[in-house]
Amino acid sequence: MQQDREDNPIKRMAELLRQGATLTDLSCPACASPLFRLKDSTLWCAKDEKKVIVIKEGQEPPKQNVPAQNNNAYDKLESVLMTKINDIQNKIETIQDIDELQKLTSALNELLNSVEKIKKMKA
Repeated sequence: MQQDREDNPIKRMAELLRQGATLTDLSCPACASPLFRLKDSTLWCAKDEKKVIVIKEGQEPPKQNVPAQNNNAYDKLESVLMTKINDIQNKIETIQDIDELQKLTSALNELLNSVEKIKKMKA
C-alpha cells in the first residue's frame, strides 16, 4: 500500500493537497506536470519529486545552498546501500526458501527506492 502511494503521481499530488500545498497554474519544465506551492513557498513537482525554481528572464539562478558535506553524506549513504544491494543479490542467487526469497526481494526493493531518492536529492 505504501509503495502504491509513492509510485503514483496522482496519489502524491492528492497527498500534497491534503498537507496544505496549493496547485499552481505553472507546469514542470521537465515533465509538464502541474506544480504545487508548498507551505514554505517552495514550488514542487509531485511527479518528479523535485523542487522547481522559476527564474525570470535576465535573472541569475540562485546559488545551490546544499553544502558539499551533504553530497558527501549522500555519496557515503548511497555506497553503503549499494553494498547491501550486492549482498542481497548474492543471497538471492543461492536461496531456496520461497519465504526467505520474498523477504529478500522486499528488502531489495526498499533499498533500490532509497538509492533512487538519494540520487534525486543529489541532482
